[in-house]
Amino acid sequence: MAATTTTTTAEGKGRGIRRVITGTVTSTKMHKTVVVTVSRRFRDKKFHKFISRRVRYKAHDEENSCQVGDLVELVESRPYSKTKRWRVARTLSKARPEDQAS
Repeated sequence: MAATTTTTTAEGKGRGIRRVITGTVTSTKMHKTVVVTVSRRFRDKKFHKFISRRVRYKAHDEENSCQVGDLVELVESRPYSKTKRWRVARTLSKARPEDQAS
């Protein structure tokens, strides 16, 4: 499971504040698009047990450089298509070869 961080960052003048999240690449079958799964854990308010939630984002990958299993950082951006609203900012760690085989 990938660690999730939601922080704010300012990119240049006039661009406003953009969200940055971290997740794991789960699919690279589309051209210049990757599917990134972001998992988060939080404590339930009533029963106080930990709950896991995951969200899948489609993100723009201009160079097609991401592989399945890579840990990437996504930045909120303009709409690239009907479902793409995120862009791959950088790759934090590459996938190990045994992760790609499964």
